[in-house]
Amino acid sequence: MPEPIRPDLPRTIGFWGAIGIMVGVTIGSGIFATPAGIARELGSPALILGLWGLGGLLSLFGALTYAELATIYPRSGGLYNYLENGLGRGVAFVFGWTYMVITKPFAAAGIAVIMAEHLDRLTGLNAGINDALGLSGGGGGGGGGRWAWGNAHTVIAVLTVLTAVNVRGMRLGSGISLVFSTLKVLALAAIVVLGLALMKGSVGHFSAGPAPKAVGLAIAPVMLAILWTYDGWSDVGSISGEVRDPQRMLPRIFFIGTGLVVALYLAVNAVYIYVLPLEEMRGTRTVAPLVMERLVGPGGATIVTAMIVISTLGATHASIITGARVTFAQAQDRLLFGFLGRIHPRYQTPAVSLWSQLAFSCAAVLMQGGSFATLADGFTFTMWVFYGLAAVAVIVLRIRRPDLPRTYRCWGYPFVPLAFIGAAAGMTALSIWDSPAQKLAWLGVLAAGLPVYLVWKRWFLAEEAGGGGASG
Repeated sequence: MPEPIRPDLPRTIGFWGAIGIMVGVTIGSGIFATPAGIARELGSPALILGLWGLGGLLSLFGALTYAELATIYPRSGGLYNYLENGLGRGVAFVFGWTYMVITKPFAAAGIAVIMAEHLDRLTGLNAGINDALGLSGGGGGGGGGRWAWGNAHTVIAVLTVLTAVNVRGMRLGSGISLVFSTLKVLALAAIVVLGLALMKGSVGHFSAGPAPKAVGLAIAPVMLAILWTYDGWSDVGSISGEVRDPQRMLPRIFFIGTGLVVALYLAVNAVYIYVLPLEEMRGTRTVAPLVMERLVGPGGATIVTAMIVISTLGATHASIITGARVTFAQAQDRLLFGFLGRIHPRYQTPAVSLWSQLAFSCAAVLMQGGSFATLADGFTFTMWVFYGLAAVAVIVLRIRRPDLPRTYRCWGYPFVPLAFIGAAAGMTALSIWDSPAQKLAWLGVLAAGLPVYLVWKRWFLAEEAGGGGASG
């Protein structure tokens, strides 16, 4: 059956609540953290904007493809469900296991790292924590172990509070996410409007200059950074079991939410380049504060720093909402310990999955020492492997299950899913070529999921078939 009978979460999310979660996950640290890094790789503004457009097109292709899967399987879990029904339980288990232990914790922690760093710029909170812990003095502030014991405490505290909020109920969680998303969209739109209205830039900044490295060597890291920034369009699938009228709502949410983000990102990056030449971007960590300082004066940098805190806080919040739903769905299918699939009797939320996700996220922060680049890179690489496989599932299901009710069919089929599959394969290959040792280690983590699944199948699923259950 397209939607197996099993306990699921109540359908309490409307159109705008789902848009808020989607935009909330997508717009986080990336649009602030990646443009400077991209400027250090490339010398052509036109190429940079073209790659941002390409990343947006690929994301839109993915959204159109996933909308078909979401309307067939409108249940909690999203990508996990698509892989299970299209490619089998083994592939779905490897995805869900990796997602629970590494992928989503790295994503939530990576976003929260940027939030904590900018909160420290506003408040000096890191120094206060270091003083309390007796870590002040010696060395430069904010580096090495200082970060791990200063801002790491902030990240862990924020993750804990946001997890507790989401345990309390989805209406509260989606409402908060919509508020954060609205503030983020308005803030980025304000940068665009101010940039165009005040005319404090130069069209000459769009002329190509010397490239820091060969284009061929730059494509992989640039596209990985761009796709990290766009990531979030797929997360609506994780909460589709809680969206009202999913067959009608979900295609609109995928298309409108993704289209809004693509348009906003292209406009913001164009304003960045208009106000600052690439040479100047290369000397800063985040472009937006310097852009706003040029536009409205010294107070502009403080305003944008506050914007980044709000943006990343909202993205962390939405990421927590969506991540736990995958673990919940997998546990409901007895492919993880059953207690992870429990629904809170009062709040009707996947409380155990939310708290377990918090534990893994805190471990990711401490193990990686607060490295945003490491956290983001690990998330992007592993997710695009499974993004491509889910698009394969669309084609497999069209062939094997033509009888499934499809209230929405992917526009441009089969070109759109095939193009998306090709892009996912290409990005995986480029990423391995760019840093083979690191990426092969990530592939080793994915491969480790297969023997784990075989053990699980042999002991837990066999026990269930024999009547013992696998409730954990």
